[in-house]
Amino acid sequence: MLEPIEGLPDNAVGFTAKGNVTAEDYETVLIPTVEDKLKLHEKVRLLYHLGEEFERFEAGAMWDDAKVGLAHITDWEKIAIVTDVNWIQQAGKIFGFAIETMSVPGDVKVFHNDELEEAIKWIGEEW
Repeated sequence: MLEPIEGLPDNAVGFTAKGNVTAEDYETVLIPTVEDKLKLHEKVRLLYHLGEEFERFEAGAMWDDAKVGLAHITDWEKIAIVTDVNWIQQAGKIFGFAIETMSVPGDVKVFHNDELEEAIKWIGEEW
């Protein structure tokens, strides 16, 4: 399940992943929220928290994650990924490197779960 994170700047969206994250979670929560925010802002910031309650992504969710990330590759101003799951940390770093290599404006930063407050602060900082 994906739960929205409240209290972020108007140009930011945030989600906490809990339990199993499904394609339906992306299609009914994350994607519409991002699309709505992009109607109001040229660039969007994303905070994605996969804490201790996160268990796994279903295959469809992973596919939707890749699709939304790439479909909006030039629309991301900042992406903060907060997790202690090693493979997700590595995937976030690879995505950040890919953005940098392609000279796409935007910044991706990976944080550990105990750095959630730092990630929230970073998402809100002027770029």
